Amino acid sequence: MPDEPESAAHAALRQGPALIVLTGPPGSGRSTLLRRVAASVPGPTHLGGGLAMLSSVPALALSRAVRARLPADDVHLLAEAVRSRVRGGLLVIDDLQHADPATVAALPHLARTCRVLVALRTPHRLADPAVAALRAAATAWLAVPPLDPAAARALARQSAARLDDAQLNAVIVRAGGNPLAIIALARQAATGRAPVGEDIDQVAYAIATALADLPRPARTALAALGLLGRPAPAALLGTGAAELLATGLVTAEPGGDLLPVSAYVAETAAGLLDAAARTDLHTRLAQLTPPAEAARHLAAAGDTAAAYRTALAAADRATGGERAALLLFASGLDVPVDPRVRLAAADAALGAGRPQDAADVLRPLAAALAASASHPGASGFSSGSADPAVWSPLAGAAPPGPADPSARAGAALPTRPNRRDAGPASAVGSEAPAAAAPLVLEAAVLRGEALLQAGDPAAAREAVRPVPDAAAATVVAGRDRVLLLAALATEPMAARDLADKIAVRHPDPPVGIAAALAAVRAAHRLPGWDTALAAAAEPGGDPLIIRWSAWLLVEHLAADGRLLDSARAALRAAETSGAALAYGWQTRFLAAADWALALHGHHLDLPPTAPPGQEPAAGVHGQPDFGALTPGTPPADGPAPQVPEPAAAEPLPADLAWEGAEGVLRRVSNLTDRTLPAEARAYATAATALIEADTGLLAAARTRLDGVPAHPAPAWVAREAAWLDGQPDRAARSTQDTGTGLLAGLHAITAQWAALDLGVPGSAVIPVGLPGPARRTLTAWAVGSGFGAAAGGWQPVALREQVRCLIAAGLTEPDRERAVAALLQAEQLADRAGLAVLAGRARRGLRRHQVQRDRRSPRSGGRLTQRETDVLRLVAAGEPTRRIAGQLGISAETVDTHIRSSMRKLGARTRTEAAALAFAPDPYDSSEEGRR
Repeated sequence: MPDEPESAAHAALRQGPALIVLTGPPGSGRSTLLRRVAASVPGPTHLGGGLAMLSSVPALALSRAVRARLPADDVHLLAEAVRSRVRGGLLVIDDLQHADPATVAALPHLARTCRVLVALRTPHRLADPAVAALRAAATAWLAVPPLDPAAARALARQSAARLDDAQLNAVIVRAGGNPLAIIALARQAATGRAPVGEDIDQVAYAIATALADLPRPARTALAALGLLGRPAPAALLGTGAAELLATGLVTAEPGGDLLPVSAYVAETAAGLLDAAARTDLHTRLAQLTPPAEAARHLAAAGDTAAAYRTALAAADRATGGERAALLLFASGLDVPVDPRVRLAAADAALGAGRPQDAADVLRPLAAALAASASHPGASGFSSGSADPAVWSPLAGAAPPGPADPSARAGAALPTRPNRRDAGPASAVGSEAPAAAAPLVLEAAVLRGEALLQAGDPAAAREAVRPVPDAAAATVVAGRDRVLLLAALATEPMAARDLADKIAVRHPDPPVGIAAALAAVRAAHRLPGWDTALAAAAEPGGDPLIIRWSAWLLVEHLAADGRLLDSARAALRAAETSGAALAYGWQTRFLAAADWALALHGHHLDLPPTAPPGQEPAAGVHGQPDFGALTPGTPPADGPAPQVPEPAAAEPLPADLAWEGAEGVLRRVSNLTDRTLPAEARAYATAATALIEADTGLLAAARTRLDGVPAHPAPAWVAREAAWLDGQPDRAARSTQDTGTGLLAGLHAITAQWAALDLGVPGSAVIPVGLPGPARRTLTAWAVGSGFGAAAGGWQPVALREQVRCLIAAGLTEPDRERAVAALLQAEQLADRAGLAVLAGRARRGLRRHQVQRDRRSPRSGGRLTQRETDVLRLVAAGEPTRRIAGQLGISAETVDTHIRSSMRKLGARTRTEAAALAFAPDPYDSSEEGRR
């Protein structure tokens, strides 16, 4: 076999985390190559794979690999659970075409931190989005090539030693380089059988011929393995198991189960059975397998009624994604399906993160409801209180639901407070005519919620339209909630009017309605919106309502510039989510909290300061004395004007004792090492890169931002890092999604700075919905003055933006004394907070006013040791302490010792500042432009 794929796979897996996909048709040698590559890679190997009959069991392929039960309902937690077990080993997944959806979805996440090797038979039935995600994450997508003539001849000779050259050539030509075909055709030729026509599938024909020579018990046992689609004990396979072992068609696993050497051969053996024999074998296997598996065998045998009952019985004993899969399977059988089973299936599917499946399983009930709708007034507010504009299909972005972690502020809040408990599924009969009408209405509401979560608000609105006002109170409440959230997603102003009507209709709203009303109030910033969302986010109700309400609260607070409040809300929600093992939500909240704290940036609990342009009164708390500079004082090369040390400020609240920028870096570095939803990764990366860029580690920030998910926060940090690095042309490039509120304002402010550096006019357009400090700053840019007052507005919001406003005031203030005072204040604040690049910008502005002095850091006389230099180099690359320790072969405590020693020698306040100082030519050289 040519060694190009093997060499490529081996090289990629030796270099670090990678996803290698080996593809090829049946019999091409994928599994053989897979095992050969795995054996050549050092370290432990975790071998698993998909199973045909169990392809719907969540996370089965990964569970087989790590030999542990895994959390399959949360893809990110699943990937993290696998990563924690694989670590530096190799994860190997064979027969990916038979893997469950959870396994396939987790592989791209695992590829970020693990070495993963998989084999995929072609053609396959994996969904196109799943294949696209695999291709995007794959380091190499390698097709297993056919054997070259020499290797094909050697394999044929090994399979049938007595063939002459003419027979060998005929075998090689007909096999086309397929190893399985070569083996089968060579053995066929050795028996003296005549060759077959070239229009026949040579592989299938040769396998069929070879299997015909097996004794009947052996053929039956091999066919059973093909129908099972998994390893099986010899006792289950009967007397033919021994013959299969003797002929080498199966191998024994460590636990004793028998596994076909070629799954394709076993599937072909099953396919050779006539219909009656296949039905009989499925029926016998149903008697020997667990209920979940037996249901599928009964369905394959044509006994759908028994399959339905067995699947429901199995669902009673299952939970999470496995229960959802069984109920969806039962609902898809060609039997009368009780509406309660469909409702239970939809609810389980929603809980497992499968909203589209939940909507689809309820489609028959929706059709029945649509057929029974007899007049337009049947859909809510039939008395004429509805605004027709609310019901019309409106264009607009669909609201992301829980399956899409990139949802941001303003998105509709999917909720399902009326979760049914259908009771034991096995107790449900085939039909329940008396209960059908109420259940159909409830199904309409549940389907509407599922469509909301699937991102189709227009379809969600249509799904609940036929629900009448005369329905049960809980159903009407669910209908109104879906209508309100659909309107919020498509036309927010209509949602506001509709919310008023729904509030009158439900004076004492249930939890779901209250959460939806709070979402509308938050979108329009109506008074009390924050307390309403906070109340909806309180623990004790439906987890989905709680988490989505909390997320809206966190993002709306951040958009309003209330960063500390946002961080508090995020940390509380993270604690609640963690207690419920909701890993995806927990990491999202943690990342949002650290982003808010990093952007707030009062690392050293700085005191409030007066904005420049206002005369501070003597002795006012925290006000620098600008009177030390008098007009006409020649600064030249003399001592720098003195700015008194600010008075101590009140520390951050105890619940936000976050240990400064280093605490954020430590936490987000730990987060980004893990498997995260896209939203969490975006916020964590943005927080880390912003701190790195501000402290001078611009190269590390740029590297970190490469490949980050599309999101307004890292997009702004990328523009800001470019501006800090003296690349205003890159910072001026517009970004497709600038977000709303504070982030939209930050994008616009950075664009103004970039335009100033480029010497071109900035945009006069000020985005709507900005918090006060951002709006005042952009107004100052528009009129060319007022930066001092704008700086005061940033003081409780974002320290770095206060510094930038002070620098702008120093550049635009016509009065020299006030300009210098503003720049001195900016320099002082930036120095104390470790904003090295902005401090350089402030000194650059001071030089324009001839304010120059020696600002070299108070370094000690000792030089850095080689080990200290090595440690700081890795710090500069953004590596956390434990990774540095692993790469240098020292303990984490020793790493911390080297960092503290380096900080002392360099006069640095943080590890990142020490790294910046260590590798800058002279960070305080007056000739520099502030870039590090």
